[in-house]
Amino acid sequence: MATATFRFYEELNDFLPRERRRQEFTVPCAAAATTKHMIEALGVPHTEIELILVNGESVGFDHQLQDGDRVAVYPKFEAFDVMPLLRVRREPLRRPQFVADAHLGGLARLLRMAGFDTLFDNRYRDREIADIALRQGRIVLTRDRELLKLRSITHGCYVRALQPAQQLREIMERLDLARNIRPFSLCLVCNAPLRTIDKARVLERLPPSVRDSHDRFTTCDVCHRVFWQGSHWRRMQALLDQP
Repeated sequence: MATATFRFYEELNDFLPRERRRQEFTVPCAAAATTKHMIEALGVPHTEIELILVNGESVGFDHQLQDGDRVAVYPKFEAFDVMPLLRVRREPLRRPQFVADAHLGGLARLLRMAGFDTLFDNRYRDREIADIALRQGRIVLTRDRELLKLRSITHGCYVRALQPAQQLREIMERLDLARNIRPFSLCLVCNAPLRTIDKARVLERLPPSVRDSHDRFTTCDVCHRVFWQGSHWRRMQALLDQP
């Protein structure tokens, strides 16, 4: 039986059992096994990977492993230029938009708050999430590594943090989203664009204290909610401003 030696780098080690983290280890390979097959069999979703080297040469997910191969697997790089090498995904998504699984409703709301188109429904099944991601070019956000192993998902992030605010910071940093932020441009409930509306048109729908203290309003054309820059707005702004 063929065997191959693997070494995973940086945060990819989080998916491995402790005895295999940050060190080389040798495992048997199935006949005609590809890099994708073996990497996911070892527990690492393919969406977390940016570069694979086999015997020092960059390869794709469909590369068939041979007996004695040495495989190095890397996550997204921040300092090392991999442009001359073969990235395992054909191209990045130019406009970041997301679909979140049933456990990430809080994160979905915060991403919408930051202006990122994010679909969420706690009734979505895994295959439905994968189909949406494929059809609409969305990045899958999940804490379910098995979901990220579905072949049709090309862009996804395993979310490590447990609390929504920490999850938002994690995704912002990992995907370098700061340049794309457009705070309070989307409805937190519907994910639809917000538009400015004249105060006179919503006056009867406002609490008395808001009528007296605010003059600028936005509305969602789907759920017809009205938003203004109150204390809740300021708390959300403070969250987005955190480093």
